[in-house]
Amino acid sequence: MTEQPIQPLNSEKQAMLLHFEQQKAAFHQEPYPEVSRRIEDLNRLKQALLKHSDNLCQALDQDYQGRSRQDTLISDILPCVMNIGYTSKRLRKWTRPQRRHAGLLLAPAQVEVHYQPLGVVGIVVPWNFPVMLSIGPLITALAAGNRAMIKLSEFTPLTNAALIRMLNEAFTEDQVVCIEGEADVAAQFSALPFDHLLFTGSTTVGRHVMRAAADNLTPVTLELGGKSPTIVGPDMDPDTAAERMIFGKCLNAGQICVAPDYVLVPRDKLTAFAEAYQRRFQRLYPKGVDSPDYTSVINERQYQRLTAWLEDAEAKGAKVLPCVPGHHRSDESRRLTTHLLLDTSDEMTLRQEEIFGPLLPLIPYDHIDEALEYVRSRPRPLALYLLSYDKVLQQQVISQSHAGGMCINNALFHVAADDAPFGGVGPSGMGHYHGIEGFKTFSHAKTVLRQGRVFAGKVMYPPYGKWLQKLIFKFFLK
Repeated sequence: MTEQPIQPLNSEKQAMLLHFEQQKAAFHQEPYPEVSRRIEDLNRLKQALLKHSDNLCQALDQDYQGRSRQDTLISDILPCVMNIGYTSKRLRKWTRPQRRHAGLLLAPAQVEVHYQPLGVVGIVVPWNFPVMLSIGPLITALAAGNRAMIKLSEFTPLTNAALIRMLNEAFTEDQVVCIEGEADVAAQFSALPFDHLLFTGSTTVGRHVMRAAADNLTPVTLELGGKSPTIVGPDMDPDTAAERMIFGKCLNAGQICVAPDYVLVPRDKLTAFAEAYQRRFQRLYPKGVDSPDYTSVINERQYQRLTAWLEDAEAKGAKVLPCVPGHHRSDESRRLTTHLLLDTSDEMTLRQEEIFGPLLPLIPYDHIDEALEYVRSRPRPLALYLLSYDKVLQQQVISQSHAGGMCINNALFHVAADDAPFGGVGPSGMGHYHGIEGFKTFSHAKTVLRQGRVFAGKVMYPPYGKWLQKLIFKFFLK
């Protein structure tokens, strides 16, 4: 049998392997950083974020060719700063060994669970929130005592440069290092033998990441997406409904994994809701695509995808309602106001795929059970939004639907809850980060059973059949 020639490593993979080996060696030298050291790391990261916030805002604005500074502060910088403060205050409690019950059969014994750092964590970052979705997981990884390698998106090069400058000031590369490159580099990155890998991105790419990680038995956390529905309850006023959900669709021009993807509306309120949404949008962005607070689509590829889906829907019979007629589209600056779509069907691409942009189908229903069945019959989404004050309906939707997370009478803001886990379910992801659940994701829960000089368990040693063994079995097997 002819041996296959060994393929040489390219320079990018060589560099990644070198960084990985350096971090692994550094972790072996310090396998359990003291809590005080971790808090110092988090505070240093916070100061770096505050120092470089203007640079990060400017870089994102340039990468998008138009991204509101306030959008970046609200969605990227502020959540990270708040998360650091929350985590730092609770870290000593989280790292404390937890006492568990040994049970009568193991007595006398003491059982504890120790949360131990995993080692080197890989973080794959998307382009839509490159600061929050790199720094957010990094906060949790550092809090758990790990080292981190971060694969940044190739679609935000200026933001990447700003992040690299910031992190290089705060950390040495054997603790935190950033990797850049195209899809081939991302594939090589996912194939490294990390102790844990967190990926944020599309479901399609998430499958490839999980396959690559499987070769090394690397545990993964996948933060994906899907078509997150909004249900307007029969009791909800259309104007209030539009007011409560509109920011979740407009922030970052809808380029958010938890943005409302479509809205289920009572048929008799469909027109009123569409008109209310348009009015609300025009108050927020009176100049349409020329409004300085509105954000562009990230690049030409995504812009062409969205406009093609819009044209596909219109050609197949959808009624298109731009929220600001006359100021609804700019090919030059890649801006689209939100376009509401009526009379859509499952044959249209935007009803089949996650939209990830400022297009919003409105789907009528005649009875709330019809709306719930529509959601349940489709892949489980990352988020579900219910607009209703009806407590019975609220409980019905909570108990009878599955989604990664849920907001009632709001949209998007559940992601900002520091003291609660964030993650998907099924096609929208697996695993959690944020809060103590994130700390546990990046830690190994190691059970430690400790016994002293007295060891009663030896009565169960062979030879079997002794009277005391029979008595023990009779006592416990009942």
